[in-house]
Amino acid sequence: MQGGTRQGRDFIARHGETVFNAARRLQGEALHTPLTRAGFAQADEMGAALRRLLGPRPALTLWSSSAGRALQTLAVIAEHLELDWHGCHADPRLVEIGMGGWGGRGYAEVIAEVGPVIDAESGLLRPAPDGERYPEIEARVRAWLAETNDDPGDRLVIMHGVSSCVLRGVMTGLPVWPSLGAPAARGLPQGSVVMIERGVERVVHLGGGHAPA
Repeated sequence: MQGGTRQGRDFIARHGETVFNAARRLQGEALHTPLTRAGFAQADEMGAALRRLLGPRPALTLWSSSAGRALQTLAVIAEHLELDWHGCHADPRLVEIGMGGWGGRGYAEVIAEVGPVIDAESGLLRPAPDGERYPEIEARVRAWLAETNDDPGDRLVIMHGVSSCVLRGVMTGLPVWPSLGAPAARGLPQGSVVMIERGVERVVHLGGGHAPA
């Protein structure tokens, strides 16, 4: 499925900074990595930006990765928008790339062991030898898109650095990166929000985070 078939707009946000990000650890699919104060500030900024754009109580279907950091970010944004966080649909297909044996380890430690962990072609995180591959991420986000394509109107989707890039790549019809084996948009900092409408993306808010994933 390429972008352009949905009638509503999709606001896709990357969660705020977490304790793993601040400590320069590979986070991956870990479910319990809480936001830092900087992460909460980034969520506040996203909420304020969306409030300015959409006003109070906009008609939004709320979606989130099932990871706590995404749900925490959504809670702050929902408060800005005067929406009920409890109406959120949390879906494990929106979680971050599975990092296998690299998960939880420091970037510096893994780099010292295996060399660069950032793919030079795409700028995204390389898969771990025993981790999830990009075509697997593509398959799960495509399945989510196919199942939810008839969502009425606009929706807000809180995700992660890598998985949101793959979703955005699929929705905007980007070509496959040969090094990844899947389409993916360029990465954006933590606390960023894009809007995709009929397959066209624009940045709504550029966050202040720095971690690649």
